[in-house]
Amino acid sequence: MLQAYSSHHIPEQTAVLLNANAKQVSPRVREALSGLVPAESLFFSRDHDDAHRIADAVVSRGFGTVFTGGGDGTFVSWVNHILDRAETRSEPAPRFGVLALGTGNAVAEMVGAGRPLDDLRRHLSGEVLPGRRLDLVTCEGRRTPFAGVGIDAAVLNDYNWLRTRLGARAGRLASGLRGYGLAIALRSAPRQVFQRAPAYCEILNTGTPAWRLDPSGDRVGRPVAHGELLYAGPCMMAAGSTVPYYGFKLRAFPFAGRRAGTLQVRVATRIPVPALVLQARKIFTGEFQHPGLLDFEADRVEMSFDRPVPFQVGGDAEGFREKLTLGIASRSVELLDYTAGARTPGLRGALAA
Repeated sequence: MLQAYSSHHIPEQTAVLLNANAKQVSPRVREALSGLVPAESLFFSRDHDDAHRIADAVVSRGFGTVFTGGGDGTFVSWVNHILDRAETRSEPAPRFGVLALGTGNAVAEMVGAGRPLDDLRRHLSGEVLPGRRLDLVTCEGRRTPFAGVGIDAAVLNDYNWLRTRLGARAGRLASGLRGYGLAIALRSAPRQVFQRAPAYCEILNTGTPAWRLDPSGDRVGRPVAHGELLYAGPCMMAAGSTVPYYGFKLRAFPFAGRRAGTLQVRVATRIPVPALVLQARKIFTGEFQHPGLLDFEADRVEMSFDRPVPFQVGGDAEGFREKLTLGIASRSVELLDYTAGARTPGLRGALAA
């Protein structure tokens, strides 16, 4: 859940962590950021070893605020590395700022991130941006804002397949939203039309009492007790999230974050592809309704399937799974909220979002 609360961190105790492999982390971006942040506080990660070393330095040096630059996958990676190191050292974790420098920016969209330089300047200039608590989902030992299986993960796999096949020729044709649209048209949608029946899924409540949600996000019916099934039947998608967005302003979880300590579990049972295509706008705004779209509120669930299904964590494809457990992490994080107040005039920097 996102919950506003005050914070008083010192701007000078700020680190900027960037994914050096991200396309938007260009030489121009590096140069612009180096003019704002001292070299000893600006870090670039190229692989897991880099990230581990940088996280150790961030925690040991006691940075109060850490900005991550990249997409949702970059945010997830840094949060896990830094929280792991903070727990190992019994040190407090920093709060996080998000710079929208990736393809999937669900977390950035949630907190109103805009032009990266402008957002960073607001903080460094001494403007006190409020913090928001973000509950995280645990999945296979990792913390993430969202994760799931099914058609959403299949689209990610198809997007990666398309970019691999096109290689250097991919360019703008297969990048960003255009690339996802092409992957859906060439692979994801045809597969849904011609494939055999959706996978059979069982979702078991393994936490405190869970609830079914109505189309307005209100609890309906009786609570689902620990050990009871939330759902059993065909499944095109099953996912859990503590944030409303999936990226590209797709409001995939419109009820996420309403209650602390819970995640929204969304299940697409059997929805005809033409219905999905015709209702694309409502899907993006979170207004889509269909008898085959089910929503629940829970703090821990276990999903099982009758065959391997595509799997994603934080918007990154992770292969296939037959079993999956999603729950609320014991530790939340604090995020800078850029939506508070008007943006400072004159800070339209050199970077476009």
